[in-house]
Amino acid sequence: MGSPFDLHGRVALVTGAGRGLGLAMAQALAQAGATVWLNGRDPVALNAAAQSLSSPRVHALPFDLQDDAARATALQHLQAQSGRLDILVNNVGQRDRRALDAFALDDIRRLLDINLVAPLALSREAARLMADCGACRQGSARIVNITSIAGPISRAGDVAYTVAKGGLDAATRALAAELGPRGITVNAVAPGYFATEANAEMVADADVADWLSRRTSLGRWGQPTEIAGAVVFLASAAASYITGQTLAVDGGYLSHF
Repeated sequence: MGSPFDLHGRVALVTGAGRGLGLAMAQALAQAGATVWLNGRDPVALNAAAQSLSSPRVHALPFDLQDDAARATALQHLQAQSGRLDILVNNVGQRDRRALDAFALDDIRRLLDINLVAPLALSREAARLMADCGACRQGSARIVNITSIAGPISRAGDVAYTVAKGGLDAATRALAAELGPRGITVNAVAPGYFATEANAEMVADADVADWLSRRTSLGRWGQPTEIAGAVVFLASAAASYITGQTLAVDGGYLSHF
């Protein structure tokens, strides 16, 4: 019997995959057998990331997720080259830790656009491609949103990001209801504290490490590779009857007090 996590023959698109969690997810999907397209805005950095994975199944697909025309062109290129799309991982996101009164409204709109509106738009376009190429009929159509533990909980000084990620959590449930009849499952992974390049300053802070030792069940930072299994699972046949769910990968942060 084959592995239920085998993704050979599947095609995946991972946004925000030039480094950190996105790159770790892309690597895991490729190791499971999928052809993986990496998205990011910087072509040079993205090509370097694709080459670092040393797999003929990994390709760079640079485009700005907030650009409607660029999204359409990128999906057309992906379809022309790979013939299909089975898996979309909406990982791209931006964070701006500021208090509510410190934000101009345009700043809030910008964060909502990149963290919520753009993934929703890409999901809609990807769902059409999944239907056109037969992924829906074959039971391989998957959308995985990367949300955050900042969706179900909150703290002062992080208002715009929390609102956006909470919205993406809700969008996961709404898309699951909307796209389920088409044969597409939609789930989310909510990361906790991961030791990525973006968090390098916090990772080097001994006080943060001490706080995590007390605040999480596992008592430490997560490593980027530790999110990979959850994404592969939700993208695979093993999760064929799971939709509308958010899986926290947080070392026990949400359940620990």
